[in-house]
Amino acid sequence: METTPEESEDKSITISISQRSPSVWRRILAFFPLPRAFSFLWKLLGFPRRRSRKIGFPLPQRLESINSSVLTVTCLKPAEASRLYDVLDDILENCFLSLYNIWKNLQFWQSRAEGTNAQKAYFMICERGPRAFFNGTVQLMRQICRDGFSLQHVAHDASCYIADRITILSYLRNHLAAFVAQVFMKTDNIGTDSGNDLQNPLPSLLVALNGLFLDLETSICELHTTLNMDFHDRFSFPLFKKLPDVNKEGSQWTSCEIGDAINLLCQNFHKLDSVISIIVLKHRKPKKLTRYWLKYTCGAIGLSACSVCVLQHSKLMGSNDIENWVREAHNSAAKFFKDHVQQPLISIRDELFATFRKRHKGVMDGQDVQLTTDSLRRMLHAFSEHTEGRKFADAASDKEMFAKVMFRYEKELMHPVQNLLSGELARALLIQVQKLKLDIETAMLELDQILKANEINFAVLAALPAFFISLLLLMLLRAWYMQDTRAEGKGRAARLQRRLLVVEVEKAIMQYQSFVDQGHVKDAESSFGLLLYSLGRLYHASEKHAKATGEWLALRQDLLELGKPSLPTRDKLIIASRIERIYDCLLPSSTRL
Repeated sequence: METTPEESEDKSITISISQRSPSVWRRILAFFPLPRAFSFLWKLLGFPRRRSRKIGFPLPQRLESINSSVLTVTCLKPAEASRLYDVLDDILENCFLSLYNIWKNLQFWQSRAEGTNAQKAYFMICERGPRAFFNGTVQLMRQICRDGFSLQHVAHDASCYIADRITILSYLRNHLAAFVAQVFMKTDNIGTDSGNDLQNPLPSLLVALNGLFLDLETSICELHTTLNMDFHDRFSFPLFKKLPDVNKEGSQWTSCEIGDAINLLCQNFHKLDSVISIIVLKHRKPKKLTRYWLKYTCGAIGLSACSVCVLQHSKLMGSNDIENWVREAHNSAAKFFKDHVQQPLISIRDELFATFRKRHKGVMDGQDVQLTTDSLRRMLHAFSEHTEGRKFADAASDKEMFAKVMFRYEKELMHPVQNLLSGELARALLIQVQKLKLDIETAMLELDQILKANEINFAVLAALPAFFISLLLLMLLRAWYMQDTRAEGKGRAARLQRRLLVVEVEKAIMQYQSFVDQGHVKDAESSFGLLLYSLGRLYHASEKHAKATGEWLALRQDLLELGKPSLPTRDKLIIASRIERIYDCLLPSSTRL
C-alpha cells in the first residue's frame, strides 16, 4: 500500500487525541493570578464549574487479549497494536461525548416542545437574544394591527423552529449511535472469524472501520440533502478519505501500511469530530446569557440606577449622606442587638446563676448537719441511760434509742400535765424537735447538692441558642455540599440520577431486542449504541461510589457483561435487575442499610 506525498504530509501532522499536549497559553496563564481570581469570582457567584466529563465505555477485552497473538502471527511491533487500541478508545470516547452534547440539546428542545403556545411565543421573542426580540416584537405588532392579537402564528413558527432542531439532532444521534455500535461490534469480533481475518485481524479491522466512516458519510449526505442544510461554507463532500485498495488475499500488511491506515483513521476521525461539532453548534440550545438576556439587562439597568444614586450621595459629589446613613444604620443595629438580644440574655444569665453565686453564703453545710447529728445522738444516749437505769454501749444504734424515747413518750402522754411538770415528757418533746431539725437540715443539704448538680444543666440551657444556630449552619452547609445533581455527585438527587441511568439501560435493552425481532437492523444498531452510551455514563457515575463501598469489581463486571453483543437479552435484563437491587451505590436513600 503506497502513500502519496499529500498523505505523507498529513501523516506527519496527524496525531492521536491521547497524544495531544496542553495549550501553551494555558501554561503561561497558569503563572498569573488574574485567571485564578476570575475563577474564584465565578465560583463565588454560584456559576457551575467546567468539569472534564468521562462517559466512555471500555472497549471489549478481546482486542487487549488478542494483541499478543497479533504480534506473533503478523510480526508487528507492539506499538502499532497499542496505538490502534488507543485510537479506537479515543474515537469511542469522543463519540460518547458528542452523544452527550446531542442529548443535552435534545432534552432542551423537547422540553420547549412540550410547553404551551404562550411559552413557545415567549421563547421565540424573549429567549433568543436582542435581535430576535426586536424582530419578533415588530412582527407581532404588525400581526396585531392586521389581524388582531393572537399568538397562534408565533407559536406555529416556534413549533416549526423547535421541530426542525429535534429532527436534525435525533437523526444525528441515531446514526452516530449506530456508528458507535458498529465500531464496538467490529472490535468485539476481531480475530473470531475464519479464514484470512483470523490471520490478519488488524488489517481486517482497519478496512472495516474505514467502511464504517464511509457509511456515516452517506448518512450525513442524506441529512444534508433531505433537510436542505447548508454546510458548504464549513466543509465539503466527500468528508472522509478512502483507504487505498490492498491485496486481501496476498501476504500480510507491512508495519508501514498499517501505520498509514491508522493515520488515515485518525484523519477521518478528526474530520468527523469537526463535522458533528458544526452540526450540533448550529442547532444547539441558546446559551444561558442569551436566554436570560432580558433579566440581565433589567438587572444591569437597576444596578446602574443604584450606582448613580450612590454616586450622587457620595463624597465624590461633595455629600456626606452615605456616611450618615451608614452611621445611623450601625447605631440602629447596635441598639437593636443590645435591647433585644444582649440585655435579655444577660438578665437571664444573672437570674439563672444568682442562686449559685449565693450558695457559698448559705445557712447550711455539711458541718452543721454533722453537729446536729452528734447532738441528737448524745441526747438519745443520755435519755436512754436515765430512763432504763443502766449504762448503754456506745455502739447502740440511734434507731434503737429513738424507739425507747417514743415508747416513753407514749407512756408519759397518759398523764400529760403531771408528766410535763415532773416527768420526762418535756425532755422527749425536745428530743423530737432536735430530730425534726436534723431532718430539715439534711433535706436542705440534699437540695443544695441537687442545685449544684443542675448548674451544668442550666449552663447547657443557656448555650442552647448557640447550639441550634450552629446546627442550622451545619445543615445549610451540608445542603450546599449535597446539592450536586449530577449522577457522579453525592446526595439523594445524584443517587436518583444513577437509578434513572439503570432505567435507561433496561429500556435500551428491550428496545434493541424489539428492533431485532422486527428485522430493523439499523434501528437495532442505533439502540445498541444508545445502550453503550447509557452504560458508559453509568460506568463512570458509579465508579467512585462503588469503590468507596468495595463493590466496584463486581459492578464493573456486570456492566461489561451488559455491553457484550452476544449475551442474550434475557440474561441482560436479569443482570440489570440485579444491579438495581443489590449494589449500595444504586439503591434508593430510604432503603440503604
